[in-house]
Amino acid sequence: MNTNDNSLTSRRQFLATAGGVAAASALTGIVLPAAHAQGSDQIQLAIVGCGGRGGGAVVQALSTKGPIKLVAMADAFEDRLKSSFDGISKAMPAQVDVPQDRRFIGYDAYKKAMDCLKPGDIVILTTPPAFRWVHFTYAISKGLNVFMEKPITCDGPSSRRMLKLAEEASAKNLKCGVGLMSRHQKPLQELHARIQNGEIGDIILMRGYRMHGPGGYFESGPKPDNISHLDYQVRRFHSFLWASGGNFSDFYIHIIDHLGWMKNSWPVKAQALGGRHYKHTAEGAPAIDQNFDNYSVEYTFADGSKFFFDGRCMTGAKGIYSSYIHGTKGYAIASRANDCGGPSAIYKGQDASPANLVWQSKDTSNPYQNEWDALVSAIRNNKPYNEVKRGVEASVVTSMGRMAAHTGQEITYDEMLNCEHDFAPNLMTLTSSSPAPLQPDANGLYPIPMPGRLTTKREF
Repeated sequence: MNTNDNSLTSRRQFLATAGGVAAASALTGIVLPAAHAQGSDQIQLAIVGCGGRGGGAVVQALSTKGPIKLVAMADAFEDRLKSSFDGISKAMPAQVDVPQDRRFIGYDAYKKAMDCLKPGDIVILTTPPAFRWVHFTYAISKGLNVFMEKPITCDGPSSRRMLKLAEEASAKNLKCGVGLMSRHQKPLQELHARIQNGEIGDIILMRGYRMHGPGGYFESGPKPDNISHLDYQVRRFHSFLWASGGNFSDFYIHIIDHLGWMKNSWPVKAQALGGRHYKHTAEGAPAIDQNFDNYSVEYTFADGSKFFFDGRCMTGAKGIYSSYIHGTKGYAIASRANDCGGPSAIYKGQDASPANLVWQSKDTSNPYQNEWDALVSAIRNNKPYNEVKRGVEASVVTSMGRMAAHTGQEITYDEMLNCEHDFAPNLMTLTSSSPAPLQPDANGLYPIPMPGRLTTKREF
Protein backbone atom coordinates (compact mmCIF):
# COMPACT_ATOMS: atom_id res chain seq x y z
CA MET A 1 0.00 0.00 0.00
CA ASN A 2 1.42 3.35 -1.03
CA THR A 3 1.11 6.24 1.36
CA ASN A 4 2.55 9.71 1.71
CA ASP A 5 4.48 10.88 4.77
CA ASN A 6 1.54 12.66 6.39
CA SER A 7 -0.72 9.62 6.33
CA LEU A 8 1.68 7.33 8.15
CA THR A 9 0.24 6.46 11.54
CA SER A 10 2.42 7.55 14.44
CA ARG A 11 3.16 4.57 16.63
CA ARG A 12 3.17 6.72 19.73
CA GLN A 13 -0.17 8.31 18.81
CA PHE A 14 -1.64 4.86 18.15
CA LEU A 15 -0.40 3.63 21.51
CA ALA A 16 -1.83 6.60 23.38
CA THR A 17 -5.21 6.37 21.67
CA ALA A 18 -5.56 2.61 22.01
CA GLY A 19 -4.36 2.71 25.60
CA GLY A 20 -6.93 5.31 26.53
CA VAL A 21 -9.74 3.17 25.16
CA ALA A 22 -8.42 0.08 26.92
CA ALA A 23 -8.14 1.95 30.21
CA ALA A 24 -11.90 2.00 30.69
CA SER A 25 -12.14 -1.77 30.95
CA ALA A 26 -9.05 -2.01 33.16
CA LEU A 27 -10.63 0.24 35.77
CA THR A 28 -13.69 -1.99 36.21
CA GLY A 29 -11.84 -4.09 38.77
CA ILE A 30 -11.93 -7.43 36.93
CA VAL A 31 -9.51 -9.87 38.60
CA LEU A 32 -8.22 -13.12 37.16
CA PRO A 33 -8.76 -16.06 39.51
CA ALA A 34 -5.13 -17.19 39.29
CA ALA A 35 -2.78 -15.71 41.85
CA HIS A 36 0.29 -13.64 41.12
CA ALA A 37 3.33 -15.90 40.90
CA GLN A 38 4.68 -14.54 44.20
CA GLY A 39 1.43 -15.13 46.09
CA SER A 40 -0.28 -11.74 45.71
CA ASP A 41 -2.82 -10.62 43.12
CA GLN A 42 -1.32 -7.11 43.04
CA ILE A 43 1.38 -6.59 40.42
CA GLN A 44 3.58 -3.52 40.70
CA LEU A 45 5.29 -1.86 37.74
CA ALA A 46 8.39 0.25 37.32
CA ILE A 47 9.41 1.90 34.09
CA VAL A 48 13.02 2.56 33.05
CA GLY A 49 13.07 4.93 30.07
CA CYS A 50 10.20 7.40 29.92
CA GLY A 51 10.00 8.27 26.23
CA GLY A 52 6.87 7.94 24.11
CA ARG A 53 7.12 4.17 23.74
CA GLY A 54 7.63 3.74 27.47
CA GLY A 55 4.53 5.75 28.32
CA GLY A 56 2.46 3.75 25.85
CA ALA A 57 3.73 0.47 27.30
CA VAL A 58 2.75 1.54 30.81
CA VAL A 59 -0.80 2.41 29.73
CA GLN A 60 -1.13 -0.97 28.05
CA ALA A 61 0.26 -2.77 31.11
CA LEU A 62 -2.25 -0.96 33.31
CA SER A 63 -5.02 -1.99 30.89
CA THR A 64 -4.54 -5.72 31.50
CA LYS A 65 -6.90 -7.72 33.73
CA GLY A 66 -6.30 -7.87 37.46
CA PRO A 67 -4.91 -5.41 40.04
CA ILE A 68 -1.82 -3.68 38.74
CA LYS A 69 -0.26 -0.29 39.40
CA LEU A 70 2.74 1.85 38.50
CA VAL A 71 4.93 2.57 41.54
CA ALA A 72 8.31 3.81 40.24
CA MET A 73 9.81 5.64 37.26
CA ALA A 74 13.37 6.23 36.05
CA ASP A 75 14.94 8.20 33.24
CA ALA A 76 18.25 9.89 32.50
CA PHE A 77 16.41 13.19 31.95
CA GLU A 78 14.00 14.93 34.28
CA ASP A 79 11.90 16.60 31.58
CA ARG A 80 11.11 13.27 29.95
CA LEU A 81 10.14 11.64 33.22
CA LYS A 82 7.88 14.56 34.12
CA SER A 83 6.16 14.54 30.73
CA SER A 84 5.59 10.79 30.92
CA PHE A 85 4.33 10.94 34.52
CA ASP A 86 1.87 13.70 33.65
CA GLY A 87 0.51 11.77 30.66
CA ILE A 88 0.15 8.43 32.42
CA SER A 89 -1.38 10.03 35.52
CA LYS A 90 -3.99 11.73 33.37
CA ALA A 91 -4.84 8.54 31.47
CA MET A 92 -4.86 6.09 34.41
CA PRO A 93 -5.09 8.11 37.65
CA ALA A 94 -6.37 5.26 39.83
CA GLN A 95 -3.42 3.03 38.96
CA VAL A 96 -0.53 5.45 39.33
CA ASP A 97 1.18 5.65 42.72
CA VAL A 98 4.52 7.34 42.02
CA PRO A 99 5.31 10.02 44.61
CA GLN A 100 8.28 12.30 44.06
CA ASP A 101 10.61 10.04 46.06
CA ARG A 102 9.97 7.18 43.61
CA ARG A 103 10.86 9.22 40.51
CA PHE A 104 14.54 8.71 39.80
CA ILE A 105 16.84 10.66 37.48
CA GLY A 106 20.26 9.70 36.10
CA TYR A 107 22.14 6.87 34.45
CA ASP A 108 21.96 4.78 37.64
CA ALA A 109 18.26 5.49 38.19
CA TYR A 110 17.29 2.08 36.82
CA LYS A 111 18.59 0.40 39.96
CA LYS A 112 16.62 2.69 42.26
CA ALA A 113 13.38 2.10 40.35
CA MET A 114 13.79 -1.68 40.35
CA ASP A 115 14.66 -1.61 44.05
CA CYS A 116 11.09 -0.38 44.67
CA LEU A 117 9.68 -3.68 43.35
CA LYS A 118 9.37 -7.12 44.88
CA PRO A 119 10.26 -10.39 43.13
CA GLY A 120 7.57 -11.27 40.61
CA ASP A 121 6.70 -7.66 39.76
CA ILE A 122 7.36 -6.20 36.28
CA VAL A 123 9.96 -3.72 35.09
CA ILE A 124 9.47 -2.06 31.69
CA LEU A 125 12.75 -1.43 29.86
CA THR A 126 12.23 1.22 27.18
CA THR A 127 15.53 3.09 27.12
CA PRO A 128 17.63 3.17 23.94
CA PRO A 129 18.54 -0.48 23.24
CA ALA A 130 22.25 -0.13 24.02
CA PHE A 131 21.33 -0.23 27.71
CA ARG A 132 19.11 -3.30 27.45
CA TRP A 133 21.65 -5.89 28.57
CA VAL A 134 22.75 -3.76 31.53
CA HIS A 135 19.21 -3.24 32.79
CA PHE A 136 18.17 -6.83 32.06
CA THR A 137 21.10 -8.08 34.14
CA TYR A 138 19.90 -6.11 37.15
CA ALA A 139 16.27 -7.13 36.64
CA ILE A 140 17.24 -10.82 36.70
CA SER A 141 19.25 -10.29 39.88
CA LYS A 142 16.13 -8.78 41.50
CA GLY A 143 13.83 -11.61 40.36
CA LEU A 144 11.70 -9.31 38.20
CA ASN A 145 9.58 -10.12 35.19
CA VAL A 146 10.46 -7.91 32.23
CA PHE A 147 8.94 -6.22 29.24
CA MET A 148 11.60 -4.78 26.92
CA GLU A 149 11.25 -2.71 23.80
CA LYS A 150 12.83 -3.72 20.51
CA PRO A 151 15.49 -3.88 19.18
CA ILE A 152 17.17 -5.51 22.12
CA THR A 153 20.72 -5.60 20.72
CA CYS A 154 22.74 -3.48 18.29
CA ASP A 155 25.99 -5.45 17.90
CA GLY A 156 27.54 -8.90 18.27
CA PRO A 157 28.84 -8.64 21.86
CA SER A 158 25.53 -7.41 23.29
CA SER A 159 23.66 -10.11 21.33
CA ARG A 160 25.78 -12.84 22.87
CA ARG A 161 25.29 -11.32 26.34
CA MET A 162 21.52 -11.19 25.88
CA LEU A 163 21.31 -14.82 24.76
CA LYS A 164 23.01 -15.88 28.00
CA LEU A 165 20.77 -13.59 30.04
CA ALA A 166 17.70 -15.10 28.36
CA GLU A 167 18.77 -18.52 29.62
CA GLU A 168 19.33 -17.14 33.13
CA ALA A 169 15.86 -15.57 33.13
CA SER A 170 14.21 -18.84 32.08
CA ALA A 171 16.18 -20.75 34.74
CA LYS A 172 14.68 -18.38 37.34
CA ASN A 173 11.17 -18.82 35.88
CA LEU A 174 10.97 -15.13 34.99
CA LYS A 175 8.51 -14.04 32.29
CA CYS A 176 9.94 -11.80 29.58
CA GLY A 177 8.10 -10.02 26.78
CA VAL A 178 9.72 -8.26 23.82
CA GLY A 179 8.00 -5.43 21.95
CA LEU A 180 7.85 -7.14 18.56
CA MET A 181 4.09 -6.82 18.56
CA SER A 182 3.62 -8.21 15.02
CA ARG A 183 3.79 -11.70 16.54
CA HIS A 184 0.71 -10.77 18.59
CA GLN A 185 -1.25 -9.26 15.72
CA LYS A 186 -4.15 -11.64 15.08
CA PRO A 187 -4.36 -11.16 11.28
CA LEU A 188 -0.66 -12.00 10.98
CA GLN A 189 -1.13 -15.00 13.26
CA GLU A 190 -3.89 -16.29 10.97
CA LEU A 191 -1.83 -15.53 7.87
CA HIS A 192 1.11 -17.43 9.33
CA ALA A 193 -1.09 -20.47 10.01
CA ARG A 194 -2.48 -20.37 6.48
CA ILE A 195 0.98 -20.10 4.93
CA GLN A 196 2.23 -23.04 7.03
CA ASN A 197 -0.84 -24.94 5.79
CA GLY A 198 0.39 -24.47 2.22
CA GLU A 199 -2.19 -21.97 0.96
CA ILE A 200 0.35 -19.98 -1.10
CA GLY A 201 2.69 -22.93 -1.73
CA ASP A 202 6.41 -22.66 -1.06
CA ILE A 203 7.68 -19.14 -0.33
CA ILE A 204 10.07 -18.04 -3.05
CA LEU A 205 10.27 -14.30 -2.47
CA MET A 206 9.36 -11.74 0.19
CA ARG A 207 9.41 -7.94 0.02
CA GLY A 208 9.37 -5.32 2.76
CA TYR A 209 9.37 -1.52 2.58
CA ARG A 210 9.57 1.33 5.04
CA MET A 211 10.04 4.54 3.07
CA HIS A 212 8.91 7.92 4.38
CA GLY A 213 10.27 11.24 5.54
CA PRO A 214 12.72 11.64 8.44
CA GLY A 215 11.15 10.46 11.69
CA GLY A 216 12.17 10.26 15.33
CA TYR A 217 15.79 11.36 15.70
CA PHE A 218 16.84 10.04 12.30
CA GLU A 219 19.00 13.08 11.55
CA SER A 220 20.84 15.44 13.87
CA GLY A 221 22.70 18.68 13.46
CA PRO A 222 25.74 19.85 15.45
CA LYS A 223 25.61 19.39 19.22
CA PRO A 224 24.52 22.52 21.11
CA ASP A 225 26.99 23.92 23.63
CA ASN A 226 24.68 23.41 26.61
CA ILE A 227 24.65 19.60 26.54
CA SER A 228 27.33 16.92 26.81
CA HIS A 229 28.13 14.57 23.94
CA LEU A 230 26.80 11.68 26.02
CA ASP A 231 23.45 13.31 26.79
CA TYR A 232 23.10 14.54 23.21
CA GLN A 233 23.67 11.06 21.82
CA VAL A 234 21.29 9.40 24.27
CA ARG A 235 18.56 11.97 23.72
CA ARG A 236 18.90 11.62 19.93
CA PHE A 237 19.56 7.90 19.99
CA HIS A 238 18.27 7.09 16.48
CA SER A 239 21.18 9.13 15.10
CA PHE A 240 23.90 7.02 16.70
CA LEU A 241 24.73 3.38 16.02
CA TRP A 242 26.02 2.60 19.51
CA ALA A 243 22.79 3.76 21.14
CA SER A 244 20.19 2.21 18.84
CA GLY A 245 21.68 0.51 15.81
CA GLY A 246 20.60 3.67 13.99
CA ASN A 247 17.34 4.12 12.15
CA PHE A 248 17.91 0.81 10.34
CA SER A 249 17.67 -1.30 13.48
CA ASP A 250 15.04 0.78 15.24
CA PHE A 251 12.74 1.46 12.27
CA TYR A 252 13.03 -1.70 10.18
CA ILE A 253 13.10 -4.59 12.66
CA HIS A 254 9.32 -5.13 12.73
CA ILE A 255 8.96 -6.01 9.05
CA ILE A 256 12.20 -8.02 9.10
CA ASP A 257 10.89 -9.93 12.12
CA HIS A 258 7.43 -10.76 10.83
CA LEU A 259 8.62 -11.84 7.39
CA GLY A 260 11.18 -14.14 9.00
CA TRP A 261 8.30 -15.53 11.05
CA MET A 262 6.23 -16.17 7.91
CA LYS A 263 9.17 -18.13 6.48
CA ASN A 264 9.70 -19.96 9.80
CA SER A 265 13.43 -19.28 9.50
CA TRP A 266 16.00 -16.52 9.53
CA PRO A 267 18.14 -15.43 6.58
CA VAL A 268 21.66 -16.83 6.62
CA LYS A 269 23.34 -13.92 4.82
CA ALA A 270 22.79 -10.43 3.47
CA GLN A 271 24.26 -8.10 0.90
CA ALA A 272 23.18 -4.49 0.79
CA LEU A 273 23.76 -0.96 -0.37
CA GLY A 274 22.86 2.49 0.83
CA GLY A 275 24.16 6.01 0.99
CA ARG A 276 24.00 9.52 2.38
CA HIS A 277 22.44 11.69 -0.32
CA TYR A 278 22.17 14.66 1.99
CA LYS A 279 25.10 15.88 4.07
CA HIS A 280 23.06 18.66 5.69
CA THR A 281 19.80 18.78 7.62
CA ALA A 282 16.71 20.36 6.10
CA GLU A 283 17.67 23.55 7.99
CA GLY A 284 21.08 23.61 6.31
CA ALA A 285 23.22 22.59 9.29
CA PRO A 286 25.84 19.85 8.84
CA ALA A 287 24.31 16.41 9.42
CA ILE A 288 26.38 14.70 12.12
CA ASP A 289 24.30 11.53 12.53
CA GLN A 290 25.57 8.12 11.38
CA ASN A 291 22.56 7.04 9.31
CA PHE A 292 22.29 6.47 5.59
CA ASP A 293 19.35 8.16 3.85
CA ASN A 294 18.40 4.95 2.07
CA TYR A 295 19.07 1.22 2.36
CA SER A 296 18.41 -1.76 0.10
CA VAL A 297 19.09 -5.27 1.40
CA GLU A 298 18.98 -8.67 -0.25
CA TYR A 299 18.55 -11.32 2.44
CA THR A 300 19.10 -14.97 1.46
CA PHE A 301 17.65 -17.99 3.27
CA ALA A 302 19.29 -21.41 3.52
CA ASP A 303 17.03 -22.76 0.76
CA GLY A 304 18.11 -19.98 -1.62
CA SER A 305 14.89 -17.97 -1.48
CA LYS A 306 15.16 -14.20 -1.15
CA PHE A 307 13.80 -11.38 0.99
CA PHE A 308 14.32 -7.85 -0.32
CA PHE A 309 14.00 -4.95 2.09
CA ASP A 310 14.07 -1.26 1.10
CA GLY A 311 14.23 1.59 3.57
CA ARG A 312 14.36 5.32 2.95
CA CYS A 313 14.02 8.51 5.01
CA MET A 314 13.58 11.37 2.54
CA THR A 315 11.06 14.18 2.49
CA GLY A 316 9.10 14.36 -0.75
CA ALA A 317 9.98 10.88 -2.04
CA LYS A 318 7.32 8.24 -2.58
CA GLY A 319 6.11 6.64 0.66
CA ILE A 320 5.71 2.86 0.89
CA TYR A 321 5.35 1.08 4.23
CA SER A 322 4.17 -2.51 3.76
CA SER A 323 5.21 -6.15 3.30
CA TYR A 324 4.46 -8.97 0.83
CA ILE A 325 5.01 -12.72 0.41
CA HIS A 326 5.17 -14.57 -2.92
CA GLY A 327 4.62 -18.32 -3.08
CA THR A 328 4.49 -20.93 -5.80
CA LYS A 329 0.66 -21.03 -5.61
CA GLY A 330 -0.24 -17.50 -4.59
CA TYR A 331 0.58 -14.16 -3.08
CA ALA A 332 0.00 -12.64 0.37
CA ILE A 333 -0.10 -9.14 1.78
CA ALA A 334 1.25 -9.26 5.34
CA SER A 335 1.08 -5.60 6.37
CA ARG A 336 -0.81 -3.10 4.24
CA ALA A 337 0.54 -0.07 6.08
CA ASN A 338 2.93 0.57 8.96
CA ASP A 339 4.61 -2.18 10.94
CA CYS A 340 1.69 -4.62 10.98
CA GLY A 341 -1.42 -2.89 9.67
CA GLY A 342 -4.23 -5.11 8.41
CA PRO A 343 -6.13 -6.49 6.82
CA SER A 344 -3.77 -9.25 5.74
CA ALA A 345 -4.83 -11.15 2.62
CA ILE A 346 -4.12 -14.06 0.30
CA TYR A 347 -4.63 -14.02 -3.49
CA LYS A 348 -4.53 -16.60 -6.24
CA GLY A 349 -1.50 -16.16 -8.47
CA GLN A 350 0.58 -12.99 -8.20
CA ASP A 351 -2.03 -10.38 -9.03
CA ALA A 352 -3.68 -8.72 -6.03
CA SER A 353 -6.91 -7.92 -7.85
CA PRO A 354 -10.29 -8.31 -6.08
CA ALA A 355 -11.21 -11.21 -8.36
CA ASN A 356 -8.22 -13.20 -7.08
CA LEU A 357 -8.90 -12.65 -3.37
CA VAL A 358 -8.96 -15.94 -1.45
CA TRP A 359 -8.95 -14.73 2.16
CA GLN A 360 -8.82 -11.45 4.06
CA SER A 361 -8.47 -10.96 7.81
CA LYS A 362 -11.21 -9.36 9.88
CA ASP A 363 -9.76 -9.04 13.39
CA THR A 364 -9.00 -5.45 14.42
CA SER A 365 -7.75 -5.98 17.99
CA ASN A 366 -4.76 -3.98 19.20
CA PRO A 367 -1.49 -5.97 18.87
CA TYR A 368 0.24 -3.75 21.45
CA GLN A 369 -2.43 -4.65 23.99
CA ASN A 370 -2.39 -8.30 22.90
CA GLU A 371 1.30 -8.65 23.75
CA TRP A 372 0.74 -7.23 27.21
CA ASP A 373 -2.29 -9.42 27.83
CA ALA A 374 -0.18 -12.47 26.96
CA LEU A 375 2.69 -11.48 29.26
CA VAL A 376 0.53 -10.64 32.28
CA SER A 377 -1.56 -13.79 31.80
CA ALA A 378 1.65 -15.87 31.86
CA ILE A 379 2.70 -14.13 35.07
CA ARG A 380 -0.64 -14.55 36.84
CA ASN A 381 -0.94 -18.19 35.76
CA ASN A 382 2.76 -18.99 36.22
CA LYS A 383 3.24 -20.26 32.67
CA PRO A 384 6.64 -20.32 30.91
CA TYR A 385 7.04 -17.16 28.82
CA ASN A 386 10.28 -15.77 27.42
CA GLU A 387 10.53 -13.97 24.07
CA VAL A 388 14.11 -12.76 24.52
CA LYS A 389 15.92 -15.37 22.41
CA ARG A 390 13.67 -14.66 19.45
CA GLY A 391 14.09 -10.93 20.06
CA VAL A 392 17.86 -11.31 19.93
CA GLU A 393 17.65 -13.32 16.70
CA ALA A 394 15.45 -10.67 15.06
CA SER A 395 17.87 -7.99 16.23
CA VAL A 396 20.86 -9.91 14.81
CA VAL A 397 19.17 -10.39 11.41
CA THR A 398 18.37 -6.68 11.33
CA SER A 399 21.95 -5.75 12.28
CA MET A 400 23.20 -8.16 9.61
CA GLY A 401 21.48 -6.15 6.88
CA ARG A 402 22.67 -2.87 8.38
CA MET A 403 26.28 -4.06 8.61
CA ALA A 404 26.18 -5.34 5.03
CA ALA A 405 25.18 -1.86 3.85
CA HIS A 406 27.66 -0.04 6.08
CA THR A 407 30.65 -2.21 5.14
CA GLY A 408 29.79 -2.99 1.52
CA GLN A 409 30.40 -6.68 2.24
CA GLU A 410 28.28 -9.81 2.34
CA ILE A 411 27.57 -10.54 6.01
CA THR A 412 26.38 -13.88 7.34
CA TYR A 413 24.24 -14.42 10.43
CA ASP A 414 27.14 -16.08 12.23
CA GLU A 415 29.51 -13.24 11.32
CA MET A 416 27.08 -10.69 12.74
CA LEU A 417 26.47 -12.65 15.94
CA ASN A 418 30.18 -13.22 16.50
CA CYS A 419 31.38 -9.77 15.38
CA GLU A 420 33.77 -8.38 18.01
CA HIS A 421 33.00 -4.68 17.43
CA ASP A 422 31.49 -3.64 20.77
CA PHE A 423 29.72 -0.35 20.08
CA ALA A 424 29.67 0.73 23.75
CA PRO A 425 31.84 -1.50 25.96
CA ASN A 426 31.61 0.36 29.28
CA LEU A 427 27.89 0.88 29.78
CA MET A 428 27.79 -1.06 33.05
CA THR A 429 29.81 1.72 34.72
CA LEU A 430 28.40 4.69 32.78
CA THR A 431 27.67 7.89 34.70
CA SER A 432 26.54 11.34 33.63
CA SER A 433 30.18 12.47 33.67
CA SER A 434 31.48 9.57 31.56
CA PRO A 435 32.79 10.28 28.06
CA ALA A 436 30.35 9.38 25.31
CA PRO A 437 31.00 6.04 23.56
CA LEU A 438 31.28 8.01 20.30
CA GLN A 439 33.65 10.95 20.09
CA PRO A 440 33.63 13.73 17.46
CA ASP A 441 36.56 14.95 15.41
CA ALA A 442 38.00 18.46 15.58
CA ASN A 443 35.12 19.74 13.44
CA GLY A 444 32.44 18.27 15.69
CA LEU A 445 31.61 15.49 13.23
CA TYR A 446 31.12 11.88 14.26
CA PRO A 447 32.49 8.91 12.28
CA ILE A 448 30.11 7.59 9.64
CA PRO A 449 30.00 4.26 7.79
CA MET A 450 32.14 4.24 4.64
CA PRO A 451 31.42 1.08 2.60
CA GLY A 452 34.57 -0.40 1.07
CA ARG A 453 36.91 2.09 2.74
CA LEU A 454 36.91 0.81 6.30
CA THR A 455 37.85 -2.61 7.60
CA THR A 456 35.14 -5.20 7.03
CA LYS A 457 35.08 -5.92 10.77
CA ARG A 458 33.63 -2.54 11.78
CA GLU A 459 30.77 -0.30 10.64
CA PHE A 460 32.40 2.98 11.70
